[in-house]
Amino acid sequence: MIEKIPFGKTGHNSSRTIFGSVSLGGISQSEADRVLDLLWEFGINHIDTAPKYGEAELRLGPWLKKYRDRFFLATKTNERTYQDAKDQFQRSLDRLQVDRVDLLQFHNLTDVVEREIIMGPGGALEFLIEAKEKGLTRYIGISGHGIDTPRFHRQTLERFAFDTVLLPCNYLLMQDPNYSNEFDQLISYCRERQIAVQTIKSIARGYWGQKTWNRSTWYEPLTNEEAITRCVHWVLSIPGIFLNTVGDVQELPKVLKAAASFEQRPSEEEMAKVVKEMNMQTLFT
Repeated sequence: MIEKIPFGKTGHNSSRTIFGSVSLGGISQSEADRVLDLLWEFGINHIDTAPKYGEAELRLGPWLKKYRDRFFLATKTNERTYQDAKDQFQRSLDRLQVDRVDLLQFHNLTDVVEREIIMGPGGALEFLIEAKEKGLTRYIGISGHGIDTPRFHRQTLERFAFDTVLLPCNYLLMQDPNYSNEFDQLISYCRERQIAVQTIKSIARGYWGQKTWNRSTWYEPLTNEEAITRCVHWVLSIPGIFLNTVGDVQELPKVLKAAASFEQRPSEEEMAKVVKEMNMQTLFT
């Protein structure tokens, strides 16, 4: 079973590996049901979804209708104004077949202009605050992609006290000294304030480039089980953070198995070997 720890100041002990439902976006309901059965096997009690994840909300709906009380449920909005965010969130509730979520996050908030729109009059933040006050969500957060995300999140948190953050983290990315330094600063800031930190892209191998795109992810994921295990263990060795699972159903069981077996951080030699043998390249520069 995968370890459970406090998810920030929410009072919920979440599995350190959070199920990223983007993996359900392009598959049938019967396939999705088989994937969701893995959550029981590994003790996953936290689900992350979003309107932009294809048909993921629809695939989760029938399942959540039966098991809603057993999961911490997080979704997102990529809209930037009050009314658009409100309309999108209501659609998400309908598709998920629930009347509330536990966490509502801004999807990929890493643009200065978009942040000003969100935080300005009639911006989407007004709706997220309202949703929290009305009990439609218990917590609100921010997510982001790209090399500037740790610094941008830190700036955003200084303007508003969000409950959670989500950003990329993997061994190769953290070899960038600027990213690593800004990531560590963000982590320290969040720990002091009990802000939950979720991470993505733990097993990203690199861009597809000239290779045939034969997976559901926009990036090429690792497929070698030993390499996946070491990369998952490396991320989980960072105290207190959470790892959101891969967006590829074929590699999901390997990630969950790796998370369940986590004990200690792989050595630098082991990680360097993975990078070399798998010909890994960073996604963000």
